[in-house]
Amino acid sequence: MDVGSLLREARLQRGLDQAQLARRAGTTQTYISRIERGVVSPSAKTLTRLFAALGRRISLRIEPLSHGNASEARLREDWRALSAEQRVDEAMQLSEFLTDVAAAAAASREGHDAR
Repeated sequence: MDVGSLLREARLQRGLDQAQLARRAGTTQTYISRIERGVVSPSAKTLTRLFAALGRRISLRIEPLSHGNASEARLREDWRALSAEQRVDEAMQLSEFLTDVAAAAAASREGHDAR
């Protein structure tokens, strides 16, 4: 569930409309709407203020990843089993994925810098 959905759900549980939440949190109804629709990604500080206005506290936990990742040796073994054409296909897919990640990171930075 994304932050906008969490905010909307908490707001509705409290029986508030967007304008009421905005007044309580010292912001605008338009901004609340933009968050709930996923148009903007508010800072942790803003989210803390919004949820506090709803009588909620944000809790963030960091947990270790599962041990389901393959070892380097296993990955190399799998790679050697591929044909040359399959290796090229895998490399292209990885390149496209990393290009998308880099573009998303750049867009996120630009959005953050614009605020």
